[in-house]
Amino acid sequence: MMRRSALRTGAALTRFGLGGAQLGNLGRATTDEQASSAVETAWDRGVRLFDTAPHYGLGVSERRLGRLLKEHPRDEFVLSTKAGRALVPQDHAPGQLDDGGFAVPATHRRAWDFSRDGILRSIDASLARLGVDRLDVVYLHDPDDHWEEASTAGVGALVELRDQGIVDAVGVGMNQSALPARFVRETDIDVVMLAGRFTLLEQPALDDLLPAALEHGVGIVNAGVYNSGLLARRRIAEDATYDYLPAPRALVDRANAIAATCEEIGTDLPTAAMQFSLRHPAVVSVVLGCRDGAQVASNLDRLDAEIDPGLWDALVVRGLLPEDVFG
Repeated sequence: MMRRSALRTGAALTRFGLGGAQLGNLGRATTDEQASSAVETAWDRGVRLFDTAPHYGLGVSERRLGRLLKEHPRDEFVLSTKAGRALVPQDHAPGQLDDGGFAVPATHRRAWDFSRDGILRSIDASLARLGVDRLDVVYLHDPDDHWEEASTAGVGALVELRDQGIVDAVGVGMNQSALPARFVRETDIDVVMLAGRFTLLEQPALDDLLPAALEHGVGIVNAGVYNSGLLARRRIAEDATYDYLPAPRALVDRANAIAATCEEIGTDLPTAAMQFSLRHPAVVSVVLGCRDGAQVASNLDRLDAEIDPGLWDALVVRGLLPEDVFG
């Protein structure tokens, strides 16, 4: 079995988790066969953490993942989803697709709602789509512009569900580090899903979130470890993206310098990026979206590969990593 790390509530997360965005047809359609192979390959390799969200395909990811996980004992895996982006039914033209980046019919629109009632309704709907009666982790989904409501009513609703045993651990999931650090310091959360802010390319979370997490006993689930594709290949593609937009030249040059150092030490950029993402003591797991079993296997092979520890020192010496990068 894959090594696990326990959150302060007791939920034990495997060091790798399967992200469910692609199961919701992110960017293009994912077949049922691909989705099944992703889940089954992950399971066969010891993965017991599965993450999804209503946002992913307007509920498609939750329904798909729920069906696939029914084949496995509920008490053997950790299931996480998100709340705060409500799905509101809407009229749509025949063939009209979602405008949120997922290849699914535009049957619903997303609406921000971090109120107590909104969070409770969202969780009820997620439980129904997933076909379960409890959730292991629930994150408030991207509450960047909703601090006041999310930090009070939103977190309060999740804590209420945690106290009732419907949810084991509660937290926030965001693409920045400063506001999650404030949630850690000022609210009663257990875990943060951090996307793209502690990677081999850049580490702004070292200045705020990671120290706060260690101080308060909050676990970090690291996501976006390839910076939306910039670190996913041995050499950087000319059309590489960063945060889903064309990558700035300075970041492309930096990524190429890191890639060259990796090759000198005997590894490759994506393998180093994967293993770097787990090296800080605040990080309990890394979650990565995969479309099929081949992608799952490739990423787990990177996680298990042997890397010369001298790589990290070489990157520090060349100014490509800060000296205190691992806390």
